[in-house]
Amino acid sequence: MTAQFMGLLALFLAILLAIAPVLGRYLWRAVEDRQYALTAWGRPVERLIYRAGGIRADTEMGWKQYAVAVLAFNLLGAVVVYGLQRLQGVLPLNPQGFGAVSPDSAFNTAVSFITNTNWQGYAGESTMSYLTQMLGLAVQNFVSAATGIAVVLALIRGFVRQKAAAIGNFWVDMTRTTLYVLLPVATAIAVALVSQGVIQNFDAYKEASMVSAVEYSAPATDATGQPVLDSQGRPVVKVVKTDKQILAMGPVASQEAIKMLGTNGGGFFNANSAHPFENPTALANLIEMLAIFLIPAALCFAFGEMAGDRRQGIAVLASMMAIFIAMACVAALAEHRANPALAGLPVDSVASALQAGGNMEGKETRFGPAASALFATVTTAASCGAVNAMHDSFTAIGGMVPLLLIQLGEVVFGGVGSGLYGMLVYAVLAVFIAGLMIGRTPEYLGKKIEACEMKMAAVVILVTPLLVLLGTSVAVMADAGRAGVLNPGTHGFSEILYALSSAANNNGSAFAGLSANTPFYNTLLAVAMWFGRFWIIIPVLAMAGTLAAKPRMPASAGTMPTHGPLFVVLLVGTVLLVGALTYVPALALGPVAEQLQGVVAQGGN
Repeated sequence: MTAQFMGLLALFLAILLAIAPVLGRYLWRAVEDRQYALTAWGRPVERLIYRAGGIRADTEMGWKQYAVAVLAFNLLGAVVVYGLQRLQGVLPLNPQGFGAVSPDSAFNTAVSFITNTNWQGYAGESTMSYLTQMLGLAVQNFVSAATGIAVVLALIRGFVRQKAAAIGNFWVDMTRTTLYVLLPVATAIAVALVSQGVIQNFDAYKEASMVSAVEYSAPATDATGQPVLDSQGRPVVKVVKTDKQILAMGPVASQEAIKMLGTNGGGFFNANSAHPFENPTALANLIEMLAIFLIPAALCFAFGEMAGDRRQGIAVLASMMAIFIAMACVAALAEHRANPALAGLPVDSVASALQAGGNMEGKETRFGPAASALFATVTTAASCGAVNAMHDSFTAIGGMVPLLLIQLGEVVFGGVGSGLYGMLVYAVLAVFIAGLMIGRTPEYLGKKIEACEMKMAAVVILVTPLLVLLGTSVAVMADAGRAGVLNPGTHGFSEILYALSSAANNNGSAFAGLSANTPFYNTLLAVAMWFGRFWIIIPVLAMAGTLAAKPRMPASAGTMPTHGPLFVVLLVGTVLLVGALTYVPALALGPVAEQLQGVVAQGGN
């Protein structure tokens, strides 16, 4: 770990903590205050949307109605995105003439983008037309993020309302969040990215001549873009020699902005934020990292405002921050060291005036280990999944950090909305554990935590480990699952475990050594993404409904404060113990075993 990394981390956190309180207060007022002066410009548009959709903005919903609206809207979104992919060959804004996406890949992508996962088993610049990118994927980047924010607002209302039957109106929450928060902030970020060189156009792709011809190996694909497999089910590799390079164009900056702000992560290009057209400079890299954490951090302050006690939001934010900083330092420390897998090879890993040093495999030289390790920690602490370096090339411990952050349930900042409602569920569990210790009925924000809330919390916490571990087992045992692994052994197991963890927790990043664009993985991961999203949302909304119906109890001498350092320690401990222990055996078979193998290969040093 270097002074460069510590300086970058300090700068990142300082800017984030300067902006987040302001944005959090604005977000709260923009959604909750119908007379807020700063949103007056959009009220005619808002009324028009309600009129066109037949929405009664003055009518609120119970939790069941809210859940049905969430499911219906997202199911419709999946159908639209699937249809756009299958029909893009006959639709406009397709200068490259891309044909229809295969059924299994289109299904996977549709589920991926409506669940805010944005897992991509395809190369965007050679698969998706401009229309599909904009009307399908970019639109879902907005509305899937708005869905997450709407759900956490409903849960917060459950805590703050008394004897209420309603938790808000999903259509109003989603409209106001999109119109007043996501659109203007994403526009500002897009302009900032364009100023750094991120492209934004509708040009056809450009052909450029290379200084010298190159020869490389690439997976063979058929006419539909599917990988060609040999008789044993292994990907066929072909050798390509060329002196030409095709430079992909497109409306990148606009999609990049909401991809980061909405913690979506799906890149316009296959290389994602490692591509110079998506992330060209160190400043662009910092802007993108800030965009990922901006709304999750702001929602903590919005939570404090809605709860009537800002300290509550600060305590939750402090818990997230403590885990994030520790994980970022571990990742940076691991990546600033030489990779044990390269021991004995003529690879110079010592920092000098000519190189950053450390483990540079799979990293961009313009970022180096410091910015790459921080970006990887940010994007997996949040449910973003964007990458500026290949996580598959990280050291065993460096790669375990993003994997573990995903497995914690995406609550260390987490996705927009989903991170906070996940952390609030852990807060409910934390006060329940504390109540057991002192023999008192647990309370959180004046609401008694009883059997119904604990059942819903248990479902939320246990669903994703079930999906991850069961899905990994299926993939490891199935021939079609093992066929996609290019690196056998412990690292190959880590690739499969990472893929299922990423899908079930709606992150979307990947260990790149797994060939996942196959019918088997497209179907398996789509199922994990769907249930990983909505099997969480439904019990969260049920919890919101039961809490809203309860009266708020006044604080007494026996009430445990939930805004001080003691609660922060309790919450962090609950997240780490409950969230991480489930995966210890799986981690032991993957990154831990790989690290020990590296130590043995170096003679125990």
